[in-house]
Amino acid sequence: MAPNDSAQTTEEATDLAAGRRKAARYFVPVAVAGVAAATIGLVPALAASGDPDLPKISAQQLIEKMAASDTQQLSGTVKVNTDLGIPSLGGLGGSFVPKGGDGDGSGSSASPESKLMELASGSHTLRVAADGPDKQKVSILEDTAEYSMIHNGDEVWAYDSASNEAFHTKDGGRTDGPGRQHETPKDLPTTPKELAEEALKAADDTTSVTVGGTAQVAGRDAYQLVIKPKQSGSTIGSIKVAVDAKNGVPLKFTLTPSSGGKAAIDVGFTKIDFSRPAASTFDFTPPKGAKVTEGDEVKQEKGAKDHEEFKGAEDFEGLNVIGEGWNAIAKIEVPGGQGLSAPKDGDVPPEAQKFLDALGDKVEGKFGSGTVFKTRLVNALMTDDGTVYVGAVTKDALVKAANEGK
Repeated sequence: MAPNDSAQTTEEATDLAAGRRKAARYFVPVAVAGVAAATIGLVPALAASGDPDLPKISAQQLIEKMAASDTQQLSGTVKVNTDLGIPSLGGLGGSFVPKGGDGDGSGSSASPESKLMELASGSHTLRVAADGPDKQKVSILEDTAEYSMIHNGDEVWAYDSASNEAFHTKDGGRTDGPGRQHETPKDLPTTPKELAEEALKAADDTTSVTVGGTAQVAGRDAYQLVIKPKQSGSTIGSIKVAVDAKNGVPLKFTLTPSSGGKAAIDVGFTKIDFSRPAASTFDFTPPKGAKVTEGDEVKQEKGAKDHEEFKGAEDFEGLNVIGEGWNAIAKIEVPGGQGLSAPKDGDVPPEAQKFLDALGDKVEGKFGSGTVFKTRLVNALMTDDGTVYVGAVTKDALVKAANEGK
C-alpha cells in the first residue's frame, strides 16, 4: 500500500471514530429503532443467471474503482428487505418522533422523520432518481399509495398521496440554529453507494477486505467486495457490496449478522439506468386540496428551545469510547452523574411502549441492573442509574463493559 493510501486509511479510521462518538450521543432506547432505520438504504431481488466471468481484480483496485466513479445520473427501482429482529413498525414510525406545536411539521403524515422509520422492518419497493448533488427523488411505493421525497436545488418537498399531505422546506432545513429539527434525511444512506462508503470507513487493522467472486445485479456484471470484522463479539458478520464492473457504482449492499440466518439488511437495484433523468422528474407542485406544512414556519420560541437541547446533547462530558474497531462501545453519562432518563410509562404512546418492551431484556451484573434494548445489529444497555452502553456488539459484550466500568 502506498504511503498516501496508508494516510488515507488512518484518516478514514479517525473519521469513523469521530462519527461513532458523535452518533453515540443520541443513542437512547428509542433511538435503537432509529439507528436501525438510519443504517438502512435499499435492495434488490437479484436476477442471477450465473456468475459472470470477469478479469481478476484486487480489493485495493476495486476500492479505487469505486472511489474514481463519477456517475451522478441514474434512475431505477430498488427493493428494501430489512430483518433487524424487531417488531414491524407499521404506522408506529410517528410514535418515535416528538410531537411539536403548530407548524413544526412533525405532526404531518408527509414528514420524512416519521415516514422513513417504516423502512426499519419488512420489505419495500422504491423508485430512485438522481441528477447530480442538487437533484434527487426517492419514492416509496405502497399498495394503493406513494410517498415521495424530492430535492431540487434549494427546494425540498415530501408528499404522501394516501393523506394528500405535503411537507415543504428550503435548503433541506439544514441550519445550525432554530428549526434544526426539520432536517430532511440527506444523511440517511439511501443507495448502495452511500452504504458502501460508510462501511469502508471501518477498513482499518480490525477489518478484512477481500474480493469474493462476481455476481449479476439488475442485469449488470459486478464484483463482490467482502468486508468482515477480524474481531469476535461484533453483531456484524459480513458485508457484501456488489460493484458495477464497468463504472464502479455499488449496485447492492448486503449485511449479514454474526448470529447467522438471512441478511439483516439487503439493499440494491432490480432495474437501473445510468442516463440522465428527465428534468420534470424533480418538479413538484402540491395537488389541489393538499394540506401543505411549511417546515420553516416554526415559532421562534420553540426553535430556540430545541436548539438549546441540541447544544446540550453536544456537551456530553461523560462520553467515553470503550474498545476499538467493530467492538467499540460508547459509554454515555450526563455531566454531574445525573444519568440519562430511561423511558417510563406515559413518556411515549402505548403502541410505542409495547414496541420498546418487545426490544428489551432485563440484565444484572456488578454494575447493578438494567435493560438491554436489542436488534440484530445495534444493542444498547441502559442501567437503572441512567448510564448507557451502546454498540454493534452482543448483549454479553455490553454487560461485560458495564461490569468493568464499575
